[in-house]
Amino acid sequence: MSYVIPLKQYGLIEASGVDAETFLQGQLTCDVGKLAIGQSTVTAHCDPKGKVSAVFRLVRIGEQRFYLLFRTALLPAALDQLKKYAVFSKIGFTPLDYPLVGIIGDSDIDAEIKIESKGCTILINPKSAVEFNADFTLWDLAEIQQGYPILSDKTRLEFIPQALNLQCLEQAVSFQKGCYIGQETVARAKYRGANKRAMYALQGQTDAAAEIGGEIEMQLEGGWRKTGTILSAVNFNGVLWLQVVMANQLEEEAKFRLKDAPTALTLQPLPYSLNE
Repeated sequence: MSYVIPLKQYGLIEASGVDAETFLQGQLTCDVGKLAIGQSTVTAHCDPKGKVSAVFRLVRIGEQRFYLLFRTALLPAALDQLKKYAVFSKIGFTPLDYPLVGIIGDSDIDAEIKIESKGCTILINPKSAVEFNADFTLWDLAEIQQGYPILSDKTRLEFIPQALNLQCLEQAVSFQKGCYIGQETVARAKYRGANKRAMYALQGQTDAAAEIGGEIEMQLEGGWRKTGTILSAVNFNGVLWLQVVMANQLEEEAKFRLKDAPTALTLQPLPYSLNE
């Protein structure tokens, strides 16, 4: 069975102008110049300290025309951050009110842009009517299971790209391109081992919710110690899924639970290796 999902948690921005590629190349962690027309990648925009301001999908539509697919919770601040650096570049940012559809499984729905990744498809501006049969939370669950970080306004500007596993995803981080905002910190984390954190997926049987930006607990010497930062949380059919940024050297037998609660949390496998 295929699931057709309204992606209400996303907003779309068009970036265009004669300086579009040059500007984005100097801002984003991916190598914009290597992105062919019709291709897309997850990428990040950092502040000068290398902390991630936004994670989004960049789609190349033309030589100097791009779509930026943002989480709506991040969009206003992320767009302001980009515009702040764009004052001397010939680039404009235009919000687009196009339908956005997510599909888990197979689909023959035609659309202006179709982005496929790991059994999931994003449709931008479908060309025919769409019948939905699932809620947008199912898409968030799929992103957690696929290891795509879900950033929010509570966790932006807290982590460098490697702490969110972005170096493991698509073309999200380039270590060969020239300078961009925060590049020095990102490079130091790779070549000098400065990054000590990674993003993990955990699962627990509970109807409880979890506080974004809060902590979980890890068992240590007979007690429990607060650890990590909850990046995102989805409760689906009584199963709580979390993305948590923690120390990237975990013992295999480590045990976790919700803070001040009996709910046990178990680490889930990621679909990629954290070893670069």
